[in-house]
Amino acid sequence: MRIVAGIVAVAFLSACQPAETTVDGAWVRLPAVTGQPGAAYFKVQGGKQADTLVAVSAPFAIRAEMHESMKGDHGMISMAPVEDIPVPAGGAVAFEPGGKHVMLFSVGPNVKPGDTVPVTLAFASGKKIEAPAKVVGAGDPAPK
Repeated sequence: MRIVAGIVAVAFLSACQPAETTVDGAWVRLPAVTGQPGAAYFKVQGGKQADTLVAVSAPFAIRAEMHESMKGDHGMISMAPVEDIPVPAGGAVAFEPGGKHVMLFSVGPNVKPGDTVPVTLAFASGKKIEAPAKVVGAGDPAPK
């Protein structure tokens, strides 16, 4: 009986796992000072196959780079660019303030709080996902 219950549990859990990688909750924070970078955040949910996020682009910015913030010596926070981010099968990777994020350089002047802009994620598998991202001002809370 336990074997049957185990098989049912595995089948149920695998049915809950999305077949495709998805991106949810994308948002962009505008810079506090014009000319400084903004940032993009989102959650990547892995599908049945592991993949690797290799690039993020945003047509409203001149350049987009993946970065990660880390605590260093004496509690100081440092930030460094990252080349790629593994996305495990069935796992999730969060891009959020204080952790992984996308730096957006030279955000266009027409992008305003309340807008929705596209952010495109490119994966090693060749898959590309365009996610609509809600824009918030520098001092505004993250969208819910």
